[in-house]
Amino acid sequence: MTYAHLVTKRDGPVEYVTLNRPDVRNAFNELVIAELTAWTEQAGDAAARHEIRAVVVSGAGKTFCAGADVAWMAKTVQYTEAENLRDAIAMARMFGAIDELPVPVIGRVQGAALGGGAGLAAVCDIVVAEQGAVFGFTEVRLGILPAVISPFALAKIGRSAARELFLTGARFSASRAKEIGLVHVVVESHELDDAVAMYLRELLAAGPEAIAAAKALIPAVWGRSSKEALPITAAAIAARRVSMEGQEGLKAFLEKRTATWIEERD
Repeated sequence: MTYAHLVTKRDGPVEYVTLNRPDVRNAFNELVIAELTAWTEQAGDAAARHEIRAVVVSGAGKTFCAGADVAWMAKTVQYTEAENLRDAIAMARMFGAIDELPVPVIGRVQGAALGGGAGLAAVCDIVVAEQGAVFGFTEVRLGILPAVISPFALAKIGRSAARELFLTGARFSASRAKEIGLVHVVVESHELDDAVAMYLRELLAAGPEAIAAAKALIPAVWGRSSKEALPITAAAIAARRVSMEGQEGLKAFLEKRTATWIEERD
């Protein structure tokens, strides 16, 4: 599928999707949102067919994503509340679709991830950022708020950090982003691709179905007590142990050989 504002590339079992609006710092508008939503459907189908096992999200040029496009914001000033509700639902569904992809999503962040860009980082399972990257939930500076990204951001940074950063709209460093859990690794600019490649090697060494099940398990048990989670967790591990992939992984370990999914990636 061809996109106007995205560039996609498939390299073996890895799908690369790049926001391709460097002239506006890869900012969101309704067209980008629609294209990213369509892309998630394609990626989800490819994952179901076992064609892809990981996704890397990045931004073209010097910036990951600067949030909302100024021209789009100017249009929304004239929107009715119903029209704004339509736009907000579309954006929320886009973030939710990325969040729920059954394969791990790596965010490669350079320059800035502001507003919706910080939300995009929040829906990535793993985020690698350059040392000089700047983050911010900056919406209150414009008299609005980080509403549709809040479920995903809160799941990453927690209530305490959100109370500070949502309310002030302050920008913060990659190091601070790592401290609060929005980012996982901070590296120098020239090390970004090596760090992404390191994570891809780790992910491709694990069972793809197990990764999908582990990703689904996190929201299923989040916020539950161990007693409430027990039926979910016990059923999950029992199902994996008797699955073909689980059987292969355990046998490969016991027989001191490489699991078939590692061989198949080549």
